[in-house]
Amino acid sequence: MLRTAFRVVVGLLAIVGAIAVVGGASFAARGISAKTPPGRLETVMARRLRSRAIPRAAREQQNPIPASADAIKGGMEHFADHCAVCHANDGSGDTEMGRGMSPRAPDMRQAATQNLTDGELFYIIENGVRLTGMPAWGGGSEHDADDNWRLVRFIRHLPKVTQPEIETMKGLNPKSPEEYRQDEETHRFLQGGAAPKTPPPHQHTHGGKG
Repeated sequence: MLRTAFRVVVGLLAIVGAIAVVGGASFAARGISAKTPPGRLETVMARRLRSRAIPRAAREQQNPIPASADAIKGGMEHFADHCAVCHANDGSGDTEMGRGMSPRAPDMRQAATQNLTDGELFYIIENGVRLTGMPAWGGGSEHDADDNWRLVRFIRHLPKVTQPEIETMKGLNPKSPEEYRQDEETHRFLQGGAAPKTPPPHQHTHGGKG
């Protein structure tokens, strides 16, 4: 038992040391800029450390929310409202926010995400990931454990997400300040006020691709 624990600690220290070296070299080359994505070695090492940092009991947790259309729908609605601004409605990470992060928001349809256990996905949603753009969503007023387990169900569904589902999600994405302003002007017009102003030719949209 002690030997096993010792090997784990030594392994973790080795990984941390390697990441420090790789990360230090990357920092020296890039400075604080987030424009250049992390290199392949840096990405692999960071993922390995993240995996080892998640407690075994958490990795082995089973999803208590039964797989069903309702569970996926609930996860989809929550994802559209809270997650799509960075991860995109289709899970690609191809949004203005997602592309601007370092590391970039992952394509959640790919093996790097889909090969994680349900417990690992839940742990990451609940606790976030240090030194990335991923916040902790556990224990908040808008996310409870069941919400996060439904998100896990929807993440599993992302490789099969349909265009009609993406269209539905667009209506659930948070509105931009400009969209709120237009809604308010329309409301005032319907109450007898001035006609809404013509919207600007270009507006940022939420939810990204799809």
